Amino acid sequence: MVGVAFSNHPMSFTKLGAAALLALVGGSTATWLALAQTPAPAASVARADEVAFAPLPGMPPVPDRKNLYSEIAAGRMSPAVAGALERVYVPNRAANTVSVIDPTTLKVVDTFKVGVNPQHVVPSWDLKTLWVANNAEGRKDGSLTPIDPQTGKPGKTVRVEDPYNMYWSPDGQYAIVVAEAYKRLDFRDVQTMELKFSIPVPRCAGINHADFSIDGRFALFTCEFSGAVTKIDLVERKVLGTLPLSQYYARPDALALIAKPGKKPTKIPDPGQPGNEICTTPGMPQDVRISPDGRTFFIADMMADGVHVVDGASFKQIGFLPTGVGAHGLYPSRDGRSLYVANRGGNKIRGDKLGKGSVSVIDFATRTVTKTWMIPGGGSPDMGNVSADGKYIWLSGRYDDVVYRVETTTGAVDQVKVGREPHGLTVWPQPGRYSLGHTGNLR
Repeated sequence: MVGVAFSNHPMSFTKLGAAALLALVGGSTATWLALAQTPAPAASVARADEVAFAPLPGMPPVPDRKNLYSEIAAGRMSPAVAGALERVYVPNRAANTVSVIDPTTLKVVDTFKVGVNPQHVVPSWDLKTLWVANNAEGRKDGSLTPIDPQTGKPGKTVRVEDPYNMYWSPDGQYAIVVAEAYKRLDFRDVQTMELKFSIPVPRCAGINHADFSIDGRFALFTCEFSGAVTKIDLVERKVLGTLPLSQYYARPDALALIAKPGKKPTKIPDPGQPGNEICTTPGMPQDVRISPDGRTFFIADMMADGVHVVDGASFKQIGFLPTGVGAHGLYPSRDGRSLYVANRGGNKIRGDKLGKGSVSVIDFATRTVTKTWMIPGGGSPDMGNVSADGKYIWLSGRYDDVVYRVETTTGAVDQVKVGREPHGLTVWPQPGRYSLGHTGNLR
């Protein structure tokens, strides 16, 4: 755990302590502690399995409520992806390009220019287009570049304000553009990208990644710069609540020490566990994935070096799993039994080369880490996805200008050199009926 150096976002922070960061995002450590103890909104208390299951109108049915990943199993390819080239599309944030890798030969077969600061390659809801989200950090010329997966070639770029990330409403009605710099979710027409309406999220600084409930009625979005997660009602189009996250969620004594006024070092002695230390730096939540049964959400935290577990219905934190340094990306296995965690190897947004990067495997059923594979020689595994057959997980090496292909049985790693600062790559095609966004959150 280290201080945070925010040198590449719209706002610039350097080695902020807990009090300073929370004050900056509109609160204080005392406020954070109070929020952590605030009961969940009444509207979200009832469990999904205690009421009639009523999916969002227009959303495809849920074939197996015990495994919402049943339709992303190896071999379950939609007719919509027939003829798509087998490729890995890598957005190089600092080069303003996309590298295209042939996964069979492990060779870059194409590189093309896109907009400014490409962050993620996002499959469309109907699986027919891949969108490159170019958010143009600190500028006004954000855009989306479409890629035709049948040819692997880009189309005409569309101007869109601050598309740091992008998702799709479960019914396929809207593109949800995550306008991070403006603390806003913009709902746009899926074809023209015309703005239809927005949901402001003023208490969610650094709104970032998301996943959706099993019934499609709400989503959880992470708040990277305020150490929290926010719950969005997709039916009523409003914020239901914001929940601070902490690896000390079950320890009021530790939370009280962190909330104590005054300047504190990054780590302080832990009186409750002699010999250990308490990290006073706020968390930095990243990727989100729901459990196969739809009850819990797993949330990676690159400052806490692990994964928070949140009950979706009650909207309360119920667990924390240490994984590795800089826990960042989350990807379910093709059989829906495991969750791969990309640990980026550092706690800074502007990371170092050859960090303590690794990939951990979480067993969904037991909520335990079953294995961790280190990147040989060090690295910075960030964002990506699992191959269609489930044999590999592909991850960008954010600060090493490479892509890792990690074998999902042995953890063996191959590397492919790409452009500068690769970020949210996608593997295509993937099994599934429709996409909820990001780098391929299919169901």
